[in-house]
This record gives sequence, C-alpha cells and structure tokens, in this order.
Amino acid sequence: MRKPIVGVMGPGERATPAEIDAAYELGNGIAKQGWILLTGGRSEGVMHAANQGAKQAGGLTIGILPGTTTCGVSSAVDIPILTGIGNARNNINVLSSDVVMACGMGCGTASEIALALKAKKPIVLLNVNATSQAFFQQFADAQVLMAASPLEAVAIAGEILGVNQPYR
Repeated sequence: MRKPIVGVMGPGERATPAEIDAAYELGNGIAKQGWILLTGGRSEGVMHAANQGAKQAGGLTIGILPGTTTCGVSSAVDIPILTGIGNARNNINVLSSDVVMACGMGCGTASEIALALKAKKPIVLLNVNATSQAFFQQFADAQVLMAASPLEAVAIAGEILGVNQPYR
C-alpha cells in the first residue's frame, strides 16, 4: 500500500513567523504519521519550515521546484523534482497530493487552492483569514475544511485519508 502524500502550500518570502512555526509543526506531524510531505521545495517560508519539521521527525520530503536546477532548494528536501515550468508547477503540487494543506495565504497559495478545488482534492486551511476562507468555501464548502492548529490539521488529514492513528 502506498504512503499518503500530503501537500503543504503557503507563502515563501512573505511568510509570517506564525505561518513558519505552524508549517514546521505541520511537517513534523505529517512525518510522525508516516506520510510523505510534498512542498514547493524552495528554501524559504512555509516550504522550508514544513520540510525542516518533517526531517526532524525522520520523514520523507518531496520538493516540486519551478526551475531546471536545484538552486534555492530547501536543504530538508529529499527528492527534488525539477520542472522548468515556473508557477505552472502548482498544478503538479496539487495533483500529486492526496490532501492539500494551506498554511497562510499568498497569490501562489491561492492558485494552488483554486487548482485543488477544480481537481476535487480535499483542502485543509490553517492560518488563513476569514475572507479567504469564505472565498474558497463558496465554491465547495464540504471540500474546504478549517483547522485551528497544526495538530487539528493533521487530525483532519487523518480522517480524510481514513487513517485513525493518533497524532504522536
């Protein structure tokens, strides 16, 4: 049986300290469940923090990179995937994930959530303001779930994936 892949999306250089802390905890929790973490792979913001959290817990990390080289890849990415397609890689991020989590919001993250809605992927929003939550929920309310903490986000992902392991 294949391990679940959980995508964590969020701001890069504009990530807030709260988003970075939450992303680290998300990555850590995902790895502790034995799931694979997928991010945008770069060494900044939510991507880097989630990868670091997963690596601290011994997890496997995949980074879907926009360019044709590993320049700027997070040191905590195990498997860098070079796409050479820039922001179009967002669709690969979404389609390769069994669950899509957004930790914070920016233009790239918003595009990933929109693509996840179109692909009918389950979405968990964390550290996303009420305006953004309402915007995405209007398109598919049951598909967009809210989490108040990284712990709750991991628990929601477990329910979606049909995994009843307690968060460790």
